[in-house]
Amino acid sequence: MSRSIDRVSDENIVRLFEGRNFAFLATVRKDGSPQVTPTWIDRDNDTILINTAKGRVKQKNVSRDPRVSISLVDDQNPYSMVTISGNVTEQTSQGADEHIDKLARRYLNADKYPSHSPDIERVILKIKPEKIFFVPPRYQQYLSKRNHNMG
Repeated sequence: MSRSIDRVSDENIVRLFEGRNFAFLATVRKDGSPQVTPTWIDRDNDTILINTAKGRVKQKNVSRDPRVSISLVDDQNPYSMVTISGNVTEQTSQGADEHIDKLARRYLNADKYPSHSPDIERVILKIKPEKIFFVPPRYQQYLSKRNHNMG
């Protein structure tokens, strides 16, 4: 059932990126151990975009070591997911404030990101995927039964 996919613009992956699905971004700490952060996620064709603030742990980690892994789970069926490994190829502040507003519209139904601050510089991490592994929706019959029993 699960399979490798060669691009983020694959229709199955796009669906996950366009939803309100949180991504779990793993970066590498200075001591080599993993650091994982739940985060909003976006894409521009086959480039993955993560918006963060300059100086946050994930931004510091990728500045030192650009390798990342991402797990993105479908909120409608948590047994459907994609895992991606790749590298941060660029960090930019250009358009980052507008980008976080775009994400706030999707994730919060807010016109503007509510935590804007003149003291915080937003940064977009641009990630080039190298390996993409997709698990399509499954176990629907169990999920619908569980939801029916809970309602």
